[in-house]
Amino acid sequence: MFEHYAEIVFNKKIAPHTYLIGLSSSEVVAAARPGQFVMLRVRSGIDPLLRRPFSIAGTKEGELLLILYRVVGEGTAIMAETREGERLSLLGPLGKGFELPKRNQASLLVAGGIGIAPLFFLIQNMNSRSVHLMTGFGSADEIIGIDQFGDFPIDVSTATDDGTAGHGGPVTDLVETFLSNLSPNKHALSIFACGPEPMLKKVATMALDRGLPCQASLEAAMACGVGACQGCAIKASADEKRDYYHVCADGPVFPVTAIDWDSL
Repeated sequence: MFEHYAEIVFNKKIAPHTYLIGLSSSEVVAAARPGQFVMLRVRSGIDPLLRRPFSIAGTKEGELLLILYRVVGEGTAIMAETREGERLSLLGPLGKGFELPKRNQASLLVAGGIGIAPLFFLIQNMNSRSVHLMTGFGSADEIIGIDQFGDFPIDVSTATDDGTAGHGGPVTDLVETFLSNLSPNKHALSIFACGPEPMLKKVATMALDRGLPCQASLEAAMACGVGACQGCAIKASADEKRDYYHVCADGPVFPVTAIDWDSL
């Protein structure tokens, strides 16, 4: 884990209310693993006081850290106004990331909205023989294309809530169809998901019902990012040896078997 000031290389708008920021941080880039996150001060100084958590969306050229974010409140609105050459206080990489699939496994990646961020970084690090990415957005203008992060030979399907692009309906419809048509050798598939809680619960249920390995990256409000404040507790499943996990320190990535989904 490193704490330092990272220089903004770019901060560009790529969709309505959605930005991609590149930070120069060779130390964090060298240590980062898919699924981990950083805690970032959204501008210099101490106002706002608390850092914000952001998934690592990818790396570039050995020193550029990519952060994908959506303007949803005061902190991210401030961040959207920062400019090239400014420096932001960065703490990371933090948390437990994804366990990469084996080379002979096909992978299904399921993203809802800005939840696509850690899955881009995962794709960058995959050597799977077959990768399927299914993404869900509110409308066509909100779609974040994988070309923002590189040229990857993967199968991409998209769903939009209003039907303006791809499948009209939730991304879980695409997942249901895909899994229903799965070959008998189902254990050659690993599922990875990140997105809104209802989407994750649906994906987790489908995976559990079929006995498929599935890892979910959870979102939570975090004050510290290292487990000290204990503000991001989630209930563990009955099969676990503890009652609660903390998303920042024990996650944000969990096997779906570890979480009590009914409590979320």
